[in-house]
Amino acid sequence: MIDRPELGAYLRARREALQPSDVGLPPGRRRRTAGLRREEVAALCHMSADYYARLERGTGPQPSEQMVAAIAQGLHLSRAERDHVFRLAGHRPPESGAGSDHVGPGMMRIFDRLVDTPAEVVTELGETLLQTPLAAALFGDASQRHGPSRSIGWRWFTEPGARDLFPPEDRDTTARLYVSSLREVATRRGAGSRAAQLADELLQRSDEFRALWDRHEVGLVPGSVKRYDHPEVGRIELHCQVLLDPEQAHVLLVYTAVPGTESHDRLRLLSVVAA
Repeated sequence: MIDRPELGAYLRARREALQPSDVGLPPGRRRRTAGLRREEVAALCHMSADYYARLERGTGPQPSEQMVAAIAQGLHLSRAERDHVFRLAGHRPPESGAGSDHVGPGMMRIFDRLVDTPAEVVTELGETLLQTPLAAALFGDASQRHGPSRSIGWRWFTEPGARDLFPPEDRDTTARLYVSSLREVATRRGAGSRAAQLADELLQRSDEFRALWDRHEVGLVPGSVKRYDHPEVGRIELHCQVLLDPEQAHVLLVYTAVPGTESHDRLRLLSVVAA
């Protein structure tokens, strides 16, 4: 059962404990109250300011599990804090660790500072959890994907247009990398895991995946330089830096171009197109 007074008090306390710099926002004008404004938190949580304000006042409806997850992410809560909010809202907390969609606050603080860089947070199954605007312009808006199609590996073997961004000469290697990675994750997580289920479904749907799976390749390592053929700006070569959160099994990918190169100019052009 939802505890509206406690939920409202806890959300208010967490909001007032955050500063704009904690969530990648500019300081702005002089503030009358401590912490973030309600409308700023509402924007971070992708909900209306009125809805969020009602939750803080203890007069709103019971938020869904999806809403609670969005609030936990927007307020940069730790796993323990996230679980506390779920319980106050009358829901069972989601499973923690590998497979969780909750991005840790430390990684969120880094991600919030990459607003002008292509960057994304992905799960071990290649599911994009967060994207900067420039990453969405480069790879497509991941927020529109649901179910298995959230995984780039799934799309690679089931959706005809998933490979269009990759140069033809790189596609065979990329396919092998996806299969090798999925095999390692499925072995590590065991039978019945989401990784094992994803592999089983791909074995039924894709002859190419089945042929690569039968090769039993593991340990393949992607190169640090990625090449993409963007439909609006052309070929871009980017260096990919990787930051791992081992507790959540999430990876922060940051893409940069060497200054002075054609790829650097095209990346800047893409930022203009995206804006």
